[in-house]
Order: sequence, then structure tokens, then C-alpha cells
Amino acid sequence: MNFARRYIAWIDGMNRLIGRVVMYGIFVMMGILLWSSISKTFFLPSLWTLEMAQFAMVSYYILGGPYSIQMGSNVRMDLLYGEWSVRRQAWTDAFTVFFLIVYLCVMLYGGYDSLSYSLQYGERSPTAWRPYLWPIKTIMCVGLFLMLLQAISELLKDILRIRGEDIPKETI
Repeated sequence: MNFARRYIAWIDGMNRLIGRVVMYGIFVMMGILLWSSISKTFFLPSLWTLEMAQFAMVSYYILGGPYSIQMGSNVRMDLLYGEWSVRRQAWTDAFTVFFLIVYLCVMLYGGYDSLSYSLQYGERSPTAWRPYLWPIKTIMCVGLFLMLLQAISELLKDILRIRGEDIPKETI
């Protein structure tokens, strides 16, 4: 279980750092949308602003996902869960995180397939701006991979809780 503890500490630390940096991406998106409003009002409208804001939002969302999983910020229906023991909660979480891991594997497979297509054929957006799509698809794959690593970390935490072992405070 030492490997599990090291894995948890490393993945949680990495995703915490990435999540804390990426959370300021909301200001990037706000700046892009502010420029979009100003340019449409006072100048010629920029072609790139709305699509770039969408790319910024996708990056913000997908790279913030692992941090959100780590912090337990996901929506959970808490009719019975809150009254259960820590061990029963861990069993339930371990069961459900398994499905999350399968889902993320399927998503990552599809994302990788889409990224390789985009790189192979130089795929571009069908808008007037026509940016290449491989940068955002790369971010998508990286984010899905980080979410998969974080989901495995959560599974290992649940296994430690089921076994009755303490999880160090810095990994929670």
C-alpha cells in the first residue's frame, strides 16, 4: 500500500497545482469576451473572439475536472449517503468510481482517435476564422487523462478507507 500512498500523493499534488493554475483561466475567458464586446461596439468585430472564448472555456472546464474530482466538488445526491459510515461510503464510492474509470477510458479512446484524425488531416473549424482543432483536442485528451489518473487515485483512497487505514491529510 506504500505504492498507493505515493501514487495518491503525487497525482493529488499534480492535479491540485494544475487546478489552482487553471482556475484563473476564467479571467482569460472574461478578457476575450470583454474584447469581443468592445470590438463589436466600437470597431470592426473580431472573427476569433467567440470561438477563442469557447476554447478557453473548454480548457478551463476539462483541465479543472481532475481538481474538482479531488475536492469532491461533483454533484452527489445525498439522500442516504451522509448518514452512512465512512466504510460504507467508501464501498459505494469505490463501486461508482469504477464506472467513472470505464467511462473516462472510453472518452480518452475517442478523444485520442479524434486527435489523431485532426493531426493527420489538418482538421480546421468550419467557421470564418478556421483555426486548427488539434490544440484544443490535445488539451481535451490531456484533461481526460488527468481525470482518469485522479479517478484511480480516488479509487485507491476508497480502498484504503475500506481497509480502515488513514489517508494522510495532505492527500485529501
